[in-house]
Amino acid sequence: MHEKIHRREKGVVTERIPTNLRTLLILEILGKSDRPMTATQINDQLGLPKQTVHRLCATLEDNGFLTRPGNGKQYQIARRLRELGSGLLHNSRDHVARHQILSDIAEYVGETVNYAVPGNDGMNYLDRVETDWPFRIQLPIGTSVPFHCTASGKAFLASLAPRQQQTLINSLTLKKMTDHTHVVPQTLLDELRKIRKQGYSIDREEFLEGMVAIAVPVLDEQGRFLAALAYHGPTQRVSLSEAIDRKAFLVAAAEKLSKTLMQGV
Repeated sequence: MHEKIHRREKGVVTERIPTNLRTLLILEILGKSDRPMTATQINDQLGLPKQTVHRLCATLEDNGFLTRPGNGKQYQIARRLRELGSGLLHNSRDHVARHQILSDIAEYVGETVNYAVPGNDGMNYLDRVETDWPFRIQLPIGTSVPFHCTASGKAFLASLAPRQQQTLINSLTLKKMTDHTHVVPQTLLDELRKIRKQGYSIDREEFLEGMVAIAVPVLDEQGRFLAALAYHGPTQRVSLSEAIDRKAFLVAAAEKLSKTLMQGV
């Protein structure tokens, strides 16, 4: 329920959203939407003067919080807002609980576990628990990895609606990282359909030669993608069949993470 102030104008009692809440409410509406929205669609939920909403959206776009795909009329969240959301989750009181869940997975699988969120140019490692093995692949917190050739990235892509998938993949450079990397959009789209159906994604040495990975999505209460929970390791220690056999443990951990994160929301 929006906090509103009542005032009388020309004999009619109206409701006014406090100025300092207007921008936040616009961001909240877009954050809850599963598709881009026009300023008019946003205002259908606010009831402000049209020029006010258009001005606020333009200001948010100018400052990197919103973007308009193809410079059209619809707005969607942009880099600064995603970074804000990631930062709030990272610095919340739930960070310790989240890290403990990652530690439990790492102890169970004996490999490095990652918690990655979508960023502007790929999946960003927001949290990580390293394996104790001396031979390991170094991808520290803050690392950004491609969408098209990582288990985490493909888990995110698979969560998108088909039209969003097509639009995003068309905008990506499907750089060949190894001989196993998807470089043809249609083959990637075909795999994303399988991932969406099976509920997990794998990296078959697509990002780095000699490394395999498995990832599952962490979802919010509305079933929307929040992050990917994944673990990876060298092929000398980890086989894809073994990783898939352990997916139930990873799925259970992702569900626990989702509940932990949503408790504070």
